[in-house]
Amino acid sequence: MTLAQNTLTPESYTNRFYRNLVSPDQGVSFQVQEGESDLWIHTDKPREILVREALREVRQILIDHIEKNPVFETSLDPLPSCPSCHEIIREMLDAAEDAGVGPMAGVAGAVAKWVGETLLEDGAPHVLVENGGDLFLYRPRFSTTIGLFAGQSPLSLKVGIKIPPTPTPMGIATSSGTVGPSLSFGKADAVCAVSTNAILADAAVTAIANRIQTPEDLEAALTWGASLEGITGIAAIIQSRFAAWGAVEVVKL
Repeated sequence: MTLAQNTLTPESYTNRFYRNLVSPDQGVSFQVQEGESDLWIHTDKPREILVREALREVRQILIDHIEKNPVFETSLDPLPSCPSCHEIIREMLDAAEDAGVGPMAGVAGAVAKWVGETLLEDGAPHVLVENGGDLFLYRPRFSTTIGLFAGQSPLSLKVGIKIPPTPTPMGIATSSGTVGPSLSFGKADAVCAVSTNAILADAAVTAIANRIQTPEDLEAALTWGASLEGITGIAAIIQSRFAAWGAVEVVKL
């Protein structure tokens, strides 16, 4: 089973070069890998053992569910709710229903959220979990600037969004129709969605990106994304065009 189908890991940058562009303050950074999952963590102190345990736990939950329900991994459409399923499975099903996509569209956000919440439960005062370009973020004392990698677009890593200090955890997800192996039916070079929930951000950004075939589609796609409850900001790049909506501060890099 592949748990990384919605992550940005193209062959041209499987070393996650963008992690070298990050200069987080006030803490330590470390990487944890398990199977296809490759997480980059920034928090107050080394917590690799806890992160590895949490990553193994959430992966096993997903593997066990998929073994019993193979359609969960392959469906491109929402599936019925499952009150008896594990909480993380229920959240993925709910986010998929809201965004009109398959439940695995939210898998990267689900893994990041699980690990991030585990760190917070362990007493971490600030947490950033990056999983293939999707983030779980809780930085109540620090702002965070996120650059948009958009492949061959002239705007790639020239523009970003600045997230102010976050009093509550949030999710920031990225999707692309031109970069990486993520399944996308659109042609946007980069779409970023900000949400109060990392799983919803991941599912929603897939649906928004699917709606962008040409620069002329930006307005309608962002308007649709803005209609989703829980989505607080969107930014998108296609070719040389950029658009943004909501509570995001656009910055030049």
